[in-house]
Amino acid sequence: MSEPLLRATGLRKTYRIGVRLVEVLRGVDFAVQAGEFVALRGASGAGKSTLLHLLGGLDRPNHGDIQFRAQSLAALTDGELAKLRIASIGHVFQAYHLLPELDALENVSLPARVARLDAAEAERRARELLRRVGLEQRLEHRPAELSGGEQQRVAIARALVNQPQLILADEPTGNLDSHTGEEILNLLCELRTEHNATLVIATHDARVAARAPRVVELLDGALK
Repeated sequence: MSEPLLRATGLRKTYRIGVRLVEVLRGVDFAVQAGEFVALRGASGAGKSTLLHLLGGLDRPNHGDIQFRAQSLAALTDGELAKLRIASIGHVFQAYHLLPELDALENVSLPARVARLDAAEAERRARELLRRVGLEQRLEHRPAELSGGEQQRVAIARALVNQPQLILADEPTGNLDSHTGEEILNLLCELRTEHNATLVIATHDARVAARAPRVVELLDGALK
């Protein structure tokens, strides 16, 4: 088997809450191959979001190592880590995190502009992705003018605009009704195949996890 696209070894993460130290992750080992689709299951509060943030370089572990394409994230400066994220990793957040002052087209284009893509190409990609997610008639609508399902579709398009190798989706159906959630899941799977990307979905929903060829469970701070 080839070297994994992403490998985590012995990840530990502790937060201080008042005078207490809360250990969320207790020695997590995880690897995913290029093009793989993995579901990360666990109850709410189990640490799934924390793990995705570490894997995607949004936070750093207290202990352990994460390698992306055989490069240790610990060896990167904050600036280098930001460049890696914008170029190679797409995050789909449960809370969407769209910028309220920007319309759908601007929200999706933004990561491409940050990556210094030509403005015309950034807009072309954003328009195509928004068309692909069924929002070609909503390009000029701001997040407050969109439904939850529409906002999640914008967030998915934004995550894919730089054609990342790795997509990390945190409870992407958690705030949606069952019908819209199924549509979003189908869309993620289709776009992953079309873009030949690796997909890791964190979920507490057994129906979502059942779609993945491989499922791992986060329990008591470790993967089972």
